[in-house]
Amino acid sequence: MIKCALVTGTSTGIGLESAVALAKAGFSVVATMRDLSRRARLDARASEEGVVVDVRELDVQSDASVNQCVRDVLAQYGQVDLLVNNAGAGYLGTLEQTSDDTMRRMMDVNFFGVWRVTRALVPSMRRAGHGHIITVTSIGGLLGQPFNDAYCASKFAVEGFMESLAPVAERIGIHISLIEPGAVHSEFVASVMDTREHLTPELHGAYGDMLNAYTKAAAEAYQVAGQTSADVAACIADVAMTVAPHFRYQTSEMIRGLVARKYVDPTGDSVVKLSGARLP
Repeated sequence: MIKCALVTGTSTGIGLESAVALAKAGFSVVATMRDLSRRARLDARASEEGVVVDVRELDVQSDASVNQCVRDVLAQYGQVDLLVNNAGAGYLGTLEQTSDDTMRRMMDVNFFGVWRVTRALVPSMRRAGHGHIITVTSIGGLLGQPFNDAYCASKFAVEGFMESLAPVAERIGIHISLIEPGAVHSEFVASVMDTREHLTPELHGAYGDMLNAYTKAAAEAYQVAGQTSADVAACIADVAMTVAPHFRYQTSEMIRGLVARKYVDPTGDSVVKLSGARLP
């Protein structure tokens, strides 16, 4: 029987490539996005690969949108066997310049978006006795990054949510997996850099050198070790096809090495030094 996969945030990047990769792997794919006027790139990519995806509107920031989409998908397909929580937003900035509205948006998209869609689909998976929830987090969900306070806080929340849910979900037949990419070349990264708000003279004096050094080092890391969205999507498709999936998957050897350093030091001191290594 053909399995149904629902993927969020598919207008660009990892979500787009994941929708196509899962369709190529044999899933019936429901590819969702907040704004259907941005579907052209996904349609073109699917056509290029010779697959069909069912593109639907879903805004992870809206309970009504999430619930309506899930109801419609279940009515047509009967069951969603695989959920890929991918929709997300980024932000780079100092604590002092980050507004409450910015922080709320990070949490609403990155954490509550995952919470809403997961909560909407777990009941049908529970009744079916099986399901797999794959959530794209980030190395920033395990290791704090300078000037990524808001972003990392939202991703740490997702990791805690899924780590808490996993043992309960396992006992009702649902697998939980996290995908933890590092540097990925995508429009998401460009949008993060665009969110650097203007620093006041006072804040520039306090943080300017550190911020410039961090963004320069981060850009160099993307050049050396950056993955493509297709690389991450291939990992997601592999995990989706795994009979007994793990809880955490890092998408590169470099990221696996960084995560290993965290887990061998219970004090956390080495992680703070590691994340600060890009600062002057």
